[in-house]
Amino acid sequence: MKQINLFNLRKSTLRQFSLRCASFIIPIAFGVSISSCNDDFLERQPIDAITDVTFWETEEQLKQAVNGVYASLKGKNFADMENLADNTIYPPRSDYQSISSGNFDFTVGTLNSEWTAQYDGIRRCNHFLENYTKAEGTVSPEVLNQFVGEVRFMRAFLYSYLSFFFGDVPLITKTLDIGDPEIYGPRAPRAQVVDFVLEELDKAAQGLPVTYNTANLGRITKGAALGWKARVALFYGRYDVAEAAAKAVMDLGVYQLYSNGDPATSYMQLFTDAGKLAAGKNKETILARLYLENVSMHNMSRETLVPDQTSRFSPTKSLVDAYLASDGLPIQKSPLYSEATYGDIFKNRDPRMTQTILTPGTAWGGNDDGDQDDKPNAIFNLPKFNADKKGSVTGTGYYFIKYVDPGAVATYNKDDNDIHLLRYAEVLLTYAEARLEQGKLNQQDLDITINKLRDRVGMVHMNIEELAANGLNLREEIRRERRVELAREGQRYFDILRWKQGDLLAQDVKGIKKSLIPSWAQTYVASYPTDENGYLIINNGRRFDPAKNYLWPVPFTQLQQNPNLGQNPGW
Repeated sequence: MKQINLFNLRKSTLRQFSLRCASFIIPIAFGVSISSCNDDFLERQPIDAITDVTFWETEEQLKQAVNGVYASLKGKNFADMENLADNTIYPPRSDYQSISSGNFDFTVGTLNSEWTAQYDGIRRCNHFLENYTKAEGTVSPEVLNQFVGEVRFMRAFLYSYLSFFFGDVPLITKTLDIGDPEIYGPRAPRAQVVDFVLEELDKAAQGLPVTYNTANLGRITKGAALGWKARVALFYGRYDVAEAAAKAVMDLGVYQLYSNGDPATSYMQLFTDAGKLAAGKNKETILARLYLENVSMHNMSRETLVPDQTSRFSPTKSLVDAYLASDGLPIQKSPLYSEATYGDIFKNRDPRMTQTILTPGTAWGGNDDGDQDDKPNAIFNLPKFNADKKGSVTGTGYYFIKYVDPGAVATYNKDDNDIHLLRYAEVLLTYAEARLEQGKLNQQDLDITINKLRDRVGMVHMNIEELAANGLNLREEIRRERRVELAREGQRYFDILRWKQGDLLAQDVKGIKKSLIPSWAQTYVASYPTDENGYLIINNGRRFDPAKNYLWPVPFTQLQQNPNLGQNPGW
């Protein structure tokens, strides 16, 4: 039987199914299906399926159902959302680029896929929460509370993304059957959805353990519920709530920043196999999508340095320029900064830059680079603009190294490193920003948050008095810190939205200075326009209408099926 998504049924399908007994199947771990029917004739237990009558009886069955809910946890697509903002660009046209540039409408496929994906997961959550009590008396209260906490977290996680993207959305807390009026109901106000999310996360945290044993590695914890609450509260400007939730995570005493003892590699290593939760040394990651070699893998490394095409993730000049010089000053103010050559750009910078952006002299796996011959290079030295299918082409002059395993570049879908959805570093940044926005931030706060991040990589401390002496704005520097620490982790777009800085998305996307490209490669960029300072313009014609672009439009497909949803302003 086929899975039914009640938020993606056409009216004709609804009419068809209303004429006969309906079956609603929720896929869970190991392919088990759950079905139900109201006709007396069919009340006998089927011999070819597990039914609601018999399924919700044992701890193992409940665990399988919870595991099925985890299928809705974002993975690599979490990092892919970096292309929605101004840190990266994939030059060929894509849905993310269209959204980022403001050149899209309500027919874009990504809008509908995000809508339906979240509601598919929500239906699984609702189904579990309606049935788990059947196991009371056979499953311990502690285990039940844990399972319920995991599912409540997931439902809140999914609703948070719906609210981030669309604002007002239908708030459905039960599994819907054919004929239920909620199928054609209106959207709930965004504030109501946010209240629900925060309340769900509170309830989830109450039943979740602080840690798990090795056999349950990667399951949702109390820290994940509190940390996600901090993220949601920060997005909606509920700074007191964000501060309290972040501090609660800090006070758990189980998280610390990852370090291998070497400031030059610790940050980068966190995003490799060495930083996997299963490796046992990472106490920083609070929530991750886990991957397993030859079982469940992703394609991040190859897409980053695809050895015969254009990189799917080219860092922008805007991101590269955001990294401070090693003296703690912006490159526009620091005497240490030079871009006399391509290699000079990477010198005397915040060490997180060279652990995020591919630096000349680094092993890379992208085959031929931009040198004068067309032979493979194990070590990267110059950016490649020649699309001759012999090496990785950059869209901007820059490449990423963060999240890249050079050995996995050559083969499709061979990454098994974790995708980090929530790190302790973010919690520290959230605490500092929430304190700032309430007028409470002091130097001690910086020392227990942002300066810990800087200590990991050997960067000079942020000092409030020194910022003022150098004419730097504290809020801008706090935001800069978040940008560089979380670069390539899918959060920049949401930060731009909540800071109401949509104008950044309307700016041209730029790359390196054209004059830095060697003479033998100039022909490959001859048609590229440049700005008044000679920097490549990679993408222009961008726009951002503050009257509408802070929300996505309700997808056309959903409006067709339910006109009562209405449309967001301006769309």
